Amino acid sequence: MTVEKPQEMTGDTNSGEFVTNKDVHRIKHPSIDTNDSSSSRYSVDSQKPRIGPPPGTYIINLPKDQIYRVPPPENAHRYEYLSRRKTNQSSCRRCFCHFLAALLILLFLAALVVGILYLVYQPHKPRFSVSGVSVTGINLTSSSPLSPVIGIKVRSLNVNGKLGLIYEKGNEVDVVYGGIKLGNGKFTAFKQPADNVTVIVTALKGSSIQLTSSSRKEITESQKKGKVPFGIRIKAPVKFKVGAVTTWTMTVTVDCKIKVDKLTASATVITENCDTGLSLL
Repeated sequence: MTVEKPQEMTGDTNSGEFVTNKDVHRIKHPSIDTNDSSSSRYSVDSQKPRIGPPPGTYIINLPKDQIYRVPPPENAHRYEYLSRRKTNQSSCRRCFCHFLAALLILLFLAALVVGILYLVYQPHKPRFSVSGVSVTGINLTSSSPLSPVIGIKVRSLNVNGKLGLIYEKGNEVDVVYGGIKLGNGKFTAFKQPADNVTVIVTALKGSSIQLTSSSRKEITESQKKGKVPFGIRIKAPVKFKVGAVTTWTMTVTVDCKIKVDKLTASATVITENCDTGLSLL
């Protein structure tokens, strides 16, 4: 009996590809005579296990969307970003720590220098007094606004025996009466040696000062008594100096209460009292 065998699969070990004949037909096996030697041989052959393709090198083609790298691209970028951020954070933290340490060292050195200077030289705040006043531009017989000009002479005494003073620009001087500012001005910056007296002369000017009738009456009565009260306020930046060392800028504040005999250019200071304050900042 003739049996039609299916075509065998042929493989090329060099290319790694197998070609299957799609024209293989299903075969109906008729009854086989056991006495037929060819049929017996066929039955034995069909019971043998199939042998896979021979060993060798094969090429497998896969779609690109199923090919992965290790690590995947998105994870690689994320790892690189996180690594860079940690490095930047560590650098910033180190810079901040170094800056803080340097600042603390500078503050400690500054405090040490100030402490040594204070113990060695024992600085004292200056003293002030008003030695002269001249008044013009105040007419109490008229109700029109005033434009007074008040000239003052202020004595500044540096009581430090080894420390000089440097009065810088930016000072302010005001003259007031009963809470009303009559004029303001400033004096020229100057340097004052140790144990020295310097006289400051300046003019304090006001414009369009309107006094109430009660204030005019009070000033008139005070002038009749020969005791007109004024207040003079001074605020000035100052530095201490010893040799080549100069301190930072401090602030001197002066509050003077004076009384003059009359409101003229030849007025005389009858009483005066000045309080001085020194702010280290």
